[in-house]
Parts: sequence; structure tokens; C-alpha cells
Amino acid sequence: MNSIVSRLSNAHPASAWLAGIYSICSAHPWVLEAAMRQALEDETPLLIESTSNQVDQYGGYTGMKPADFVDFVRSIAEHVGFPHEHLILGGDHLGPNAWRHLPAEDAMQRADALIDAYASAGFTKIHLDTSMSCADDPERLSDAVVAARAARLCAVAEAAVKRAGLSVSPVYVIGTEVPVPGGAAEELDIVEPTSREAAIETALVHRQAWQEHGVQDTWPRVIALVVQPGVEFDHTKVIDYVPARAESLKSALDDLPGMVFEAHSTDYQTPEALSALVRDGFRILKVGPGVTFALREALYALADIETQLVDENKRSNLRAVVERVMLDRPGYWEKYYHGDAGQQRILRTYSYSDRVRYYWADPEINAAAQKLLGNLSTLKIPENLLSQFLPEQYWAVRRGQLKNEPLALAQDRVRQVIRTYTAACRA
Repeated sequence: MNSIVSRLSNAHPASAWLAGIYSICSAHPWVLEAAMRQALEDETPLLIESTSNQVDQYGGYTGMKPADFVDFVRSIAEHVGFPHEHLILGGDHLGPNAWRHLPAEDAMQRADALIDAYASAGFTKIHLDTSMSCADDPERLSDAVVAARAARLCAVAEAAVKRAGLSVSPVYVIGTEVPVPGGAAEELDIVEPTSREAAIETALVHRQAWQEHGVQDTWPRVIALVVQPGVEFDHTKVIDYVPARAESLKSALDDLPGMVFEAHSTDYQTPEALSALVRDGFRILKVGPGVTFALREALYALADIETQLVDENKRSNLRAVVERVMLDRPGYWEKYYHGDAGQQRILRTYSYSDRVRYYWADPEINAAAQKLLGNLSTLKIPENLLSQFLPEQYWAVRRGQLKNEPLALAQDRVRQVIRTYTAACRA
């Protein structure tokens, strides 16, 4: 089987030594810049994906349409010096998810427009996810209905690429994971891997739907199937990958020529678990909250340093600003964080689902974060404070591997996470 990297990135030079590829699912500019700097160092391509609620034809929660997101990512690449040809842009969970409250046909018409916008903007990896029930659907959709809707969206994408005159045809990912994307809202003890039979059946039913909708010629570009390998995280703990529990599932790839598995919610997995996932055929590893969680850790550590070095009336008060804004606008967390006031306060900051990430673009929070960096940029952070609050970065500074500058320190905390994915993806 051709390298998954070469199939995604037009035979990037790293294809020969990469067994898999990680996907950064974030729209935070500091995270994306950190990812690009790490990929430059590693000499690898970089897969960046936006989700259907982040970016859509109306703007999503980021305010960006697909073409805007392309421009946004490329502008960061220009700043970093990351080659555009080594960027791979993907769309995650593209389908009727945002419009489930509508009748199915109304929701699918909006999904058609969503796919059209992504494909015509030049996204070359498209996850077709039509697994969710709409207002007039039964509670659980049959595989045939899910596959038929996905094939319909594939046809829309192909037409959009042709109309736009794009030279690169997209590759497709089908299937979905359970629980829902973004981390579980309830406490978990164990997550059952997808059965071998279910994985094979999903692929077979989709292939039949591709034939029925006249897009069978694109089937060789269906490169991956999203399955549940038995990994997940809730607010306070992580369910780690156990290879023995996925033995039956991974054997399904023997009957799915040309395909690999895509694993979602791999955030917070151990380095050993990530390597085992790639070895077992989960060749596309998605990470989202894990990188923004690391960014929040670094920014709050810098805020703690600020309290030691900067006069009280000049501080950014980043932590307090974030807490106040989250309390004033609880829409992104209140349905997910339960318990009493004290428990909710802890979760707002420290939950693995990291719903703080929805707030970083808020003008007040962004201003406070910029003020924090500005305050610390005017002085040299003493090494002993780095040791206290950012110990890994302390040693990198001591070794001359990292500049003692606030943004570089924060981004290196993100790059720590990404480095574990690079190591896992090496052949």
C-alpha cells in the first residue's frame, strides 16, 4: 500500500520514512504557528483541519468561511516560512451536524453548500460525516442512509473541484467515531473498539452507495475509515489505547485494500500508545484539545511568572479575565460542565475537553494575552522562575535550544505535544 503521507501530500520527501500522519485540529494562530515550526524542524508535511462548527459557509464560531480559513493558514505559513506545497488542509466531520434540528433534506441542502465551499476553496482531505439524525429522522440511521448521504456529498465535492478548475482532487474519509467528537461529556471507564464486522460493513455499504450515486471512480480516493480504537478522554481522565483490545478491529484492514484507519480523540494518549496506534493501522491521528490545553497551561504558567515580576497595576490578569468572560458568556461550557460551583470552576480551566479554547479569540481575552506577552517581553524571565513554572522549557533554554521569550516558551509547550506525534508517525 502506498504511504498514507504520499497519498495526502503528493509524495512529500518525508513519505519514505513516515508510517502515519497527525492532524492538527485547531484555529488558534499560535498553535498553528507552533505546528508549522515543528514540521519545519521535522521536515514533514503538515495536515491542518478545521471542523464543521469552526468553519462553514456562514462563518462558523471562528467567523471564517472555508476560503477565509485557507487564507488565514497560508498567511501564518508566509510568516513562518512554511512552504504552501507542504500544507495539507482538511475538513473534519463535514455534513449536516450543525443543522440536525432541521428536517433531513433541509439539513442536507446546507451540508451540500458546506461541502461545496470546502472543496472549491482547495481543501484536499474531506471527512464526510453524515451519521447524525436530523429532525425527521429515526433516532439511529441505517448504514445505507448514512452512506447514501455521504455519496451525495462526495458528488457535490467533485463537481465543486471541477467547476473551480482545481488541479488536485480531494481524498475522502468516511465513518465516524463514538462517542461524539471533542471528548466525552460524561465520565468514562472503558470505550469499546469498533467491531471488525462493523468496520468492514461500513466500507462495503459506502462503496455500494458510491456506485449507486455515480461516483464510483472516486472510490480509490477514499483513503481512510474513522473507527473507534478504544481511546477517549472525559473531563478528568484518559482512556488509553490497549492494542490487545483492538486485535480484531485492526485485522479488518486486510479486507480493506488501499485504506487505513483514522483515529479521533487521540489527545493525551501516551507516546507509547500513539506509536502502537500507528503500528496497528491507525495511520491518521487527530489532535485538537490536546494542543490548546498545552497552550493554556503555558499561558497560565507565564501569568504566574508575571505575578512575580510585574507590578500589580500593570499585570494582564489573564486568568481573571478568562474566568470573567467565561462566566459572562457560558454558552460554550455550561451544557458540558456539571456539578456545584466549585467543580465547574475547576473544569472551566482544567477539563481535558478544554472548552477554554472557544474563548481565546474574545477581544478582552486576546488583549489580556497580548498584554501578558508584552509585559514579559520587556524583561528577561529569570531561569529559576522558568524552572518553577515551565520546567521542560527551562531545560531547553539552558541547553540553548529555545529562546527565553514568552511566545517561544508557550509555543514550545505546544510543540512538546506535537513531537510525540511526529515520533509515533515515523516508520
